[in-house]
Amino acid sequence: MTMELVFIPSPGIGHLRSTVELAKQLVNGDERLSITVIIIPRSSGGDASDFAQISSFFTPSQDRLRHETISVADNPTGERLPTQVYIANQKPQVRDAVAKLLDPTGVNSPSPPRLAGFVIDMFCISMMDVADEFGVPTYMVYTSNAAFLGFSLHLQKMYDEKKLDTSELSESVNELEVPCFSRPYPVGCLPYIFVSKEWLPLFLAQARNFRKMKGILVNTVAELEPQALNVLSRDDGGDLPRAYPIGPVLHLQNGSRHDDGGKESEILRWLDEQPAKSVVFLCFGSLGGFSDEQTREIAVALDRSGHRFLWSLRRASPNILTEGPGDYTNLEEVLPEGFLDRTSDRGKVIGWAPQVAVLAKPAIGGFVTHCGWNSMLESLWFGVPMVTWPLYAEQKVNAFEMVEELGLAVEIRRFIKGDLLEGVMETVTAEDLERAITRVMEEDSDVRNKVNEVAEKCHVALMDGGSSKTALRKFIQDVVENVVV
Repeated sequence: MTMELVFIPSPGIGHLRSTVELAKQLVNGDERLSITVIIIPRSSGGDASDFAQISSFFTPSQDRLRHETISVADNPTGERLPTQVYIANQKPQVRDAVAKLLDPTGVNSPSPPRLAGFVIDMFCISMMDVADEFGVPTYMVYTSNAAFLGFSLHLQKMYDEKKLDTSELSESVNELEVPCFSRPYPVGCLPYIFVSKEWLPLFLAQARNFRKMKGILVNTVAELEPQALNVLSRDDGGDLPRAYPIGPVLHLQNGSRHDDGGKESEILRWLDEQPAKSVVFLCFGSLGGFSDEQTREIAVALDRSGHRFLWSLRRASPNILTEGPGDYTNLEEVLPEGFLDRTSDRGKVIGWAPQVAVLAKPAIGGFVTHCGWNSMLESLWFGVPMVTWPLYAEQKVNAFEMVEELGLAVEIRRFIKGDLLEGVMETVTAEDLERAITRVMEEDSDVRNKVNEVAEKCHVALMDGGSSKTALRKFIQDVVENVVV
């Protein structure tokens, strides 16, 4: 009998891409499994390119991996809803799609699959209610790391049991003991989401729901985060779900922009002409943008460093919750006078960057990153040491882990105040950034050697007998055993 898993990713191509990568691994790992990915369209409705990309992820030969795009519920007010609220509003449509999938008189007749469970994105917690209606377990895909998962669960437990409110910590409290780290975590590095009266309740509620999962698939590698995974594997009173370190889940076929006028090809050709490990790459994710003042400081640092560089530069958004960063229309107006001329033979300033394709190039010697977890995994996969510049969400925790816990990155400064979610960011000086770039580009540094070792471990983890492959098989075994006979 076929056992069906229903996958529900958050809206957006980025979430769907990694979901499909994981789903492919699962159906290839056991012929008894089939998977239907239920796609919730973006609240903006998406465009034709969205639908074209979705179709490209699924091929006719993958008969046990299908997708179903639901029609979203109407929003009478017309106002943009918070992501979790928008997703929760789609529960009736998801319920109908699953019921249709299991209908013995429908397309799957005469032998519809047995529903084995829901596998939901970490921002689709509300879909656990639908799984409960069908009487099946809910598993979660956690797209960040094991350390931040453990961090969130610990703070939630301290809040509920000991009334530790991180939004009201006294300035006299400098450090927190967090089990998923081997050293104390500095209070000054707490993400804004944990010190904001607005955001903290949302993340505490999310962590409480994490504990209700049957299991959590974590996008990490056992050899990368042993301390955090050891904490998650403890009984802890019996209320922690099993964590499966099944990463890195990466989509290494870089998404091209077909309307870029050949700029991507030009960038990659230029990198092919540069010496090995000679270029520092600066890229800050889809939401990372900077003020004019900060942009000038970065330019001065690159000018003084003398290193070759590839800089993906975006203008800061006034509010990243409502709109993304934009491109500068005239670089000469914002960059220091003569910067482009002085650095024309050793650097490029670009807009959007094909990040995976760039990191894969031998010329890249260092990566200045916003510390998004996917970006960090990509950097480790290709053996590129990082400079950490956390900008929002959980990125300060990611930076702490990479720099202080694992020694795989160089920090600009331990405390960078502000957060893009808060709308306030401290300006990083050219001196601090130049110092970090100089360190990360050292040829035979401890950080570079450690990154190379971890890159090898990440590759081995995904091979037969590797830790991630083994964890994935264990997940499949547990799913099969949990199916109600």
